[in-house]
Amino acid sequence: MALQQEKIYTIEDIYALPDGQRAELIDGRIYNMAPPARIHQKLITELVSALHQHIRDNNGDCEVYPAPFAVFLNADDKNYVEPDISVICDKSKLIEKGCNGAPDLIMEVVSPSTQQMDYGIKLFKYRTAGVREYWIINPVTRIVNVYDLENEERTCQYSFNDEISVCIFNGLSIQLSELL
Repeated sequence: MALQQEKIYTIEDIYALPDGQRAELIDGRIYNMAPPARIHQKLITELVSALHQHIRDNNGDCEVYPAPFAVFLNADDKNYVEPDISVICDKSKLIEKGCNGAPDLIMEVVSPSTQQMDYGIKLFKYRTAGVREYWIINPVTRIVNVYDLENEERTCQYSFNDEISVCIFNGLSIQLSELL
């Protein structure tokens, strides 16, 4: 008896979803996304503002995008994610539909329904795709995991009360407790 094979989805399937339904595609598997909580949105808004202001104040070339913003991680049609925050410094990766390739910095705000994805599957996918820095922000535990994927020795865990240096930007530290 042959084993039933799981359907492999593509980016075309993501774009065929009904209006308002959001999902991500990782290795041909669709992961539906629940609407975010208020604290989730507040953190994203404040972090995008802080990152944008730092880039502007330092005449930087990077651009910051909050979700929903399409990131096509690999050169295939089986991986499509919408990180909570994406920072792209190589503008050649920016296309009309989003970012074609790995952003330099990705921040994800964890919710109970996304923990397994954010701490496991996405960490692996972002690392292998070439993301330079990845933050996992947990508003429930008030813990931030910062993965400096270029320099593994700088991977650390912080509380919301700590000053957290942004690895890809010299001179930028963020204290999340001040943003709430």
